[in-house]
Amino acid sequence: MIPASFAYARPTTVDEALQAIAAGGEDVKIMAGGQSLIPVMRLRLAAPETVVDLTKVTELRGVREDGDSLVIGAMTTHSDILRDPLVARYGKLIAEATETVADPAVRHRGTFGGALAHADPAGDLPAVALALDAEFVIAGPGGARRSVPASAFFVDYLTTALEEGELLVEVRVPKLGEGWGVRYEKFNRVAQAWSIVAVAAAVRREGSTIAEARIGLTNMGSTPLRATATEQALVGADVSLETVTAAAAQAAEGTEPSSDLNAQADYRQHLARVLTGRAVRAAAGL
Repeated sequence: MIPASFAYARPTTVDEALQAIAAGGEDVKIMAGGQSLIPVMRLRLAAPETVVDLTKVTELRGVREDGDSLVIGAMTTHSDILRDPLVARYGKLIAEATETVADPAVRHRGTFGGALAHADPAGDLPAVALALDAEFVIAGPGGARRSVPASAFFVDYLTTALEEGELLVEVRVPKLGEGWGVRYEKFNRVAQAWSIVAVAAAVRREGSTIAEARIGLTNMGSTPLRATATEQALVGADVSLETVTAAAAQAAEGTEPSSDLNAQADYRQHLARVLTGRAVRAAAGL
């Protein structure tokens, strides 16, 4: 199908983008890589009055260091993430998950911030941002900026804390240094498909003891979730196959996965337990 007609703006700065959003009317859609927006517009599931295209806003691209954080521009493509040496050094979990996103063509156009702002609970990056305690930096009317933790950014299905007239500009991710191990485990029916369930695990060891554990769950509810029961069971425990297996058995607690053509809810809960076990074992070096 062909999209309904719409006005089009292509700003070159964040300030121009905010002005275009403010002037765009009642229904404005922001286009990053367009890999999610364009298909739904072609199906006329979305018919915005105005599309604001961010592809020329170069200040939203790139990865840099800021003290103990990695700062990733919202318009940094998945391909650029995979090639970036800072991500390879300090954000390996991001790289592991990004490598599983769709196919090379989508990774070439799709963006880090676009995938997060789209907030699909089956997407690979939201659960990773949650597991890494990321901070989302948002610019609003007049250029004012605010930070929202990942735990508060994802509000509901395809819904975030972004308010009318606001724009995600960058994501700040704490660096994972010595002692941390990570793993992204994903289960899907065919290559390049959405996750049926996936698990993002980051584990910090102190000798033979687990000092910290962060586990994000993909597609286990209307938003990405933390496997808090498993995290609590792991912290302070000895690193062993028995400990990890017992903790992973609690991964589905508090989740409400959907049932659909791909999987029933109880099967997703089973997958969450299995994949959590695999991810934590790998992250802990077992």
